Amino acid sequence: MHIIHVQIHVKPEAVEGFKTATRANAQASLKESGVVRFDFVQQQDDPTRFVLIEVYRTVDDQAKHKQTAHYTTWSESVAPMMAEPRSSAKYIDLFPEEAGW
Repeated sequence: MHIIHVQIHVKPEAVEGFKTATRANAQASLKESGVVRFDFVQQQDDPTRFVLIEVYRTVDDQAKHKQTAHYTTWSESVAPMMAEPRSSAKYIDLFPEEAGW
């Protein structure tokens, strides 16, 4: 599995619009064959901070995701909502055993 955690900080006035746009992107992303999981979480003590937890079958599936119309729409629509550039970290699955342990 190819796992991405995307850290996002949005402007306070953009929180609701960001949530709406990101929910639409997450719903469409889950329909992609290479997407195993797509979580969208909001920080409890700072509602302007979010994390996307994206799980793909392969690295190529993440690349395919970035070529979809829904990703392009999301990326372009949320860009002006950002308080700072988003950042990401990539992970590999270590557990359960099926992950290759």
